[in-house]
Amino acid sequence: MVRKILRYGEPVLEQRAEDVTEFDTPELRELISDMWETMYAAKGVGLAAPQVGVSKRISVIDVSVGEDESKKIVIINPEITSKEGKQTGEEGCLSIPGFREPVTRANCVTVRAKNDKGEDIELPGEELLARAFQHEIDHLNGILFINHLSALKRDIIRRKIKKLQKAGEWD
Repeated sequence: MVRKILRYGEPVLEQRAEDVTEFDTPELRELISDMWETMYAAKGVGLAAPQVGVSKRISVIDVSVGEDESKKIVIINPEITSKEGKQTGEEGCLSIPGFREPVTRANCVTVRAKNDKGEDIELPGEELLARAFQHEIDHLNGILFINHLSALKRDIIRRKIKKLQKAGEWD
């Protein structure tokens, strides 16, 4: 089922999500399935549970955007254990549609997490995958990509969003 993606301004997007403590349950499988459907419908490469209104530390990532089944990644309770190098690239967010800005992040990262069965996994990522890992883990920590921008750019985006909200074009 495709769920509604919450937009900037919803409090759950700026709060640290709760750890997942129960794995391999029908509820967890359904949430992850819905997250895949929602992300692909929105043509995204990643989606965090808070973006669909669920304050749990779960993200789905597919840098192939549905082209390669083997690229599908589910990370639960993830943490970045190492970072290397730098990359700057344009980033957007399904919760902040219509806005894209350059963001500098680590070029290579290693993520420790659990899979949907609760098994420990460790995943390396570089370039786009490293960016996706960092972006999605930020979501789970209540951090949005605009928090990585200068105060001026962030303020300009917030003002544009306020105008969209007043016009009823942001829901």
